[in-house]
Parts: sequence; C-alpha cells; structure tokens
Amino acid sequence: MRFPSYLGFWKRSVPGLDEAPRFDMYDEPHLKRRKQILADHPEIEDMYGYDTNTVWITVATVAAQVGLAYLFGRVLTEWHWTMVFVAYAIGGSFSTQIGIIFHEFTHNLCAATSLQNRWVGNLGNIPLLVPLAQSFRRYHLEHHTYQGVYGYDPDLPLEWEIRLIGNDPIKKFFWLVIYGVMYIGRGLAQQKQLTRWELYNWAWTIVCDVALYYVCGLRGMLYLLLSVFLGFGLHPGAAHFIQEHYTFRDGQETYSYYGSGNYFWLNIGYHNEHHDFPLVPWTKLPEVKRVAAEYYDHLAFHTSWCAVLYMFITSSVLAPQSRVVRSLDAHRYARKNLKVPSADEAKGLASVKSEFALRMKKAAEMSMEKVRAQRIIGAQ
Repeated sequence: MRFPSYLGFWKRSVPGLDEAPRFDMYDEPHLKRRKQILADHPEIEDMYGYDTNTVWITVATVAAQVGLAYLFGRVLTEWHWTMVFVAYAIGGSFSTQIGIIFHEFTHNLCAATSLQNRWVGNLGNIPLLVPLAQSFRRYHLEHHTYQGVYGYDPDLPLEWEIRLIGNDPIKKFFWLVIYGVMYIGRGLAQQKQLTRWELYNWAWTIVCDVALYYVCGLRGMLYLLLSVFLGFGLHPGAAHFIQEHYTFRDGQETYSYYGSGNYFWLNIGYHNEHHDFPLVPWTKLPEVKRVAAEYYDHLAFHTSWCAVLYMFITSSVLAPQSRVVRSLDAHRYARKNLKVPSADEAKGLASVKSEFALRMKKAAEMSMEKVRAQRIIGAQ
C-alpha cells in the first residue's frame, strides 16, 4: 500500500503530546524503493563501485589538519583564541569531512578491496586522536541493516537522552554541542566486544598519537581534540546527523539535503539516495537523483544545515524523540516477506490505496487523540 514512494501513514511524534518516538508497524522504505527504482531504471546499477578520488581527499585532509596542529603546536604558540577559532571553522570542517570519509570506506566506496578501504579509514583516523574508524564502520552498517529498529539501530537516541533533554531549547542546544560524544556513547551502550579490526584501530591510533605528540607537541594535540569536539558538535558539518532521520514531516523518516555544503562534505546530504543505493559512491549520488527524479522530487528535503540546527533547537515540535521506531519482529517479517508489486498489481492497488491510506491516517489521529485525552485526565 506504500508503493511506490513507501512513505509511512504515521504522524510524527510531537513533544508535549507524545512521550516517545513514533512507532511504525511497517519496515523502513529503502529496500523496497530500491527494488522498484531498479525495475524502472536498471542503469543505476552501472553506478555501483568505488571512487579512488576519495583516497586523495583523505591524504590531503589529514596532511592539512596535521599541518595546522604543527603550526599551533610549534610555531603560533601564543595565538590562543586564534587556535580556538581555527579549530572550529577549519579543523572542525576537516574533522567532519573525515567522518564522511569513514562513511565512504564503510561501504567499500574508496578502493577495490575491503582491506584497502579499511586502511583508508585508519589513515583518516590519524588527526582524530580517538580510534573511531572501525567502530563507525561496524555500527553504521548495523544502522543500515536495522534502520529504526529499537535496541538495534545505534543511530537512535537512548531512552534517557529523550527523558533528560525533553523539549527544552537550552538542553537541546547543549545536547547538540556534545552530540559527537553521545553518538559514541550509543555504540558503547550496546556493550559489544571489540572486533579484531577495532583492536587494530586502537593499536594504530596509539602509535599515531605518540608520533603526533613528538611532532606537534601537547598544544598541537589540543588543537586536534578541539577540532574533533567542536566539529562533531554544534557545527554545520555535523548537522546532517539531525537532517537525516529526525522527522520534520508526517510519514517520512529519511531526508536529503541539497545545499552547497555537499561540495565540501562529499554529498553526504544525498541521504535518501544513499540509503536506497549504498553501493553508489558519493560522486554519483546526484546522478541517481537525476535519473530517478520521479521518486525523489516529491520528498521533503533541506537546503540549509544551519536552518536544520536552528529549527531543532527552537521548534516546539522537534526534540530527540522526533524519530520513528519499529520492532525487531516487524523488521524480520518485512524482510522475510519482501515483495514489490508488479506494474499490473500496482494498477490494481491504485483503486484501494487512497482509501487505505485515509483509514490509516484516521487511525493514527485517533491514537493521538486518545493520548491527549489520557494526559488531560492525568493532569486533573
């Protein structure tokens, strides 16, 4: 019934009226939409592969960031506030770009083999000082596998985050400031044993940190730490964490960004396109949108990451709870019974689809009204 866009029938979770993310009885939209798009545009499979330009971008970014660490650590040792400003404006941008390089190597989009991709990740990890590359790979692939599945998708806010932050603008502001820390904490909360590659990542990072200390000094390492903390906090380059899956519209759980930031941050904004086709490298995602425009042009999207951050902080209808979740059983059932209707079946569904969608929306509205009534009675 969600064919062909596979948007949901749910109403987004509203702070003050709802206390938790919105529950959806259906699976995430991307797997079915991918099959439908490929049926109409099989040429998109020709875009699968990797782009080695990402390797050279990684080398240049790491070299530039280490160079700045040396500059502030050994040369401009009295330029304190300048170092803080550069750590936010430039170092933070480099750090978040490295995070996006992690995203590319995770899907094996940088080089021909998985081993080569993993070492692209380790190379990018050098100026971050903390072993993040291989853990990101592990948990990001789980996010793709279990999108929205409560307890399995590490991208979802934890229950205590939702309760603690609520809908307070000040708390939301500081939550975004430490968002990078929270992102790591969600992975740690799953209490999984480190994999072999994560252990390699730890050993590699320790060796690189010692070398950076001797080359750049303690002050240079402070510059790198500031870059990571500020970059993955309240920074335009980190706004995609909010843009991607926080619900700005009823029924839509994934959002793209089509602003100028994509030029520097490797098209990370093309998030619907990426979830639909995770085997397409960043350089070809705009082409996916162009070829399959009939599937993407009607979806809500963002054009400003700064506006995303501003809306999230100030809006009374956006908070950490503004997500969609589903049960593991619903996820498994959808995977086991995966089916995309043929053209003839789609024509047959057209006559009943609008009536079914209306019934589902009315059911969602009635559910919300019951919650409102219960809250009013409880307050009396």
